[in-house]
Amino acid sequence: MSNRLIAGVQEFQRSAYPEKKELFEKLAGGQQPHSAFITCSDSRIDPYLLTSSEPGDIFVIRTAGNIVPPKGSSPSGMSATIEYAVSGLKVPNIVVCGHALCGAMDALTRPETMQNLDEVRGWMDHAGAVGAEINEMGPFQSNQERIETAVKKNVILQLEHLKTYDFVQKAMAENQLILLGWYYDFATGWVESYDAEKKQFVEL
Repeated sequence: MSNRLIAGVQEFQRSAYPEKKELFEKLAGGQQPHSAFITCSDSRIDPYLLTSSEPGDIFVIRTAGNIVPPKGSSPSGMSATIEYAVSGLKVPNIVVCGHALCGAMDALTRPETMQNLDEVRGWMDHAGAVGAEINEMGPFQSNQERIETAVKKNVILQLEHLKTYDFVQKAMAENQLILLGWYYDFATGWVESYDAEKKQFVEL
């Protein structure tokens, strides 16, 4: 085991846990997160830090490219976890949060980079429409612009995938659930939210 992992646990036990002891003891009785937060597995993204949250506040779901397979795909841990968040925990909000310089979206628009990554390539098929659209849009001014465009289009696509699930449709129809799409630039701290009426991302 990594010495850094062990040192981190020991530091948690020495300082962080005692400071939040009462919170952790309260959480032993159950969880009531106010939101589910679907984001990328990228190590540079910290949902708790970004949202100034404490343990128990948000129900975090992470996958490569913050991808949500649509209903009809093979049963997966992703769909099961979303169902539990919506139907079990009754979260009133789901955020799909993409981020700047996403390696998954970069790879999606450059399929040759996934040549030897069979599992990754299969997973990215759930966002294949985005890759095709980006490649049809022609040259971009920069690699960063290309990735940002892909990330934002992917967030919108994954919101649509969420809506394919009966339990999501039901919760939304009963005004018990709101879906939000975010774009986060970790280098600047900038966050934008998708405005469905304006069909664009706007400052949060």
